[in-house]
Amino acid sequence: MLKESIVVNHVELRNRIVMPPMATGKANQGKPDEALCAYYAARARGTGLIIVEHAYVAPEGMAHANQLSMAEDSVIPAYRRLTAAVHERGAAIFAQLNHAGAQAQDSGTQPMAPSEVTIRENAPKPRAMTAEDIRRVKECFVSAALRAKAAGFDGVEIHSAHGYLLNQFYSPLTNRRADQYSGQTLSGRTRLHAEILRAVRDAVGDDYAVAIRFGACDYMEGGSVKEEIPEACRVFAEAGADLLDISGGLNGFTIKGVTEPGWFSELSALAKKGAEVPVLLTGGINTADEAEALLQKGVADLIGVGRAMLKDADWSAKALG
Repeated sequence: MLKESIVVNHVELRNRIVMPPMATGKANQGKPDEALCAYYAARARGTGLIIVEHAYVAPEGMAHANQLSMAEDSVIPAYRRLTAAVHERGAAIFAQLNHAGAQAQDSGTQPMAPSEVTIRENAPKPRAMTAEDIRRVKECFVSAALRAKAAGFDGVEIHSAHGYLLNQFYSPLTNRRADQYSGQTLSGRTRLHAEILRAVRDAVGDDYAVAIRFGACDYMEGGSVKEEIPEACRVFAEAGADLLDISGGLNGFTIKGVTEPGWFSELSALAKKGAEVPVLLTGGINTADEAEALLQKGVADLIGVGRAMLKDADWSAKALG
């Protein structure tokens, strides 16, 4: 199955291998420079889909220094060079759009979040977002998606995992709101995701790929739980998501004590029950045999290969024989 093509919206991927988004912290004033373009182009050989590391949609949502930006039109020419380089090697390419929320750094302003809950140790306490803040963040995601489309990306991925802003709305541990985005109900915790997905879909059109990276479980007492995954994924798909990229929530991109390839396979299997769109599984997958076994098991439709591809830019070509 690994060698089989698959269609995500109107984008045909030549195989099921995905390079998942992994932050390098090597952006040049928010833009991919020649070296970063070469880094992704090298890993596009044989790969079906490249999902570029997260880009902030607004300056106050920057997660770390030297992060990519999709917050202003001036970045578009640099991304056009990146997308062209990846396309030349036969891979599709998505941009990942993010707002760090309470995890924002280096912006010079107080971080904002669903509620006044600090995530990182020694981090400043965030302020609770107002209705105007929420409206503006939605607009920022839409504007960033349009920039990505103008830059030649085949699709965009909305980041809602690893404790960033949308994941903060999804987790009951960080969302203590009592309004329509209430942390007490699944509909409240997924409302902003659905609103952003619909707004992005309306802006980019029906024939453009829109994915969501979903931190599907916090693995923490009082946090989001596995049982909610099918319904949440149904909401995302109905709002316009063409691809569900399953990962961890506030726990990050690993699970303590889990070492078997496909760390989040239990979660991705539940996602497949909730929505009839392709599901991407990443986590601890190092060999083609491991990837093939997970596909054959039916827990995902696409396989993300992270650290192994970082170490070997030719991983995909070698895996395909």
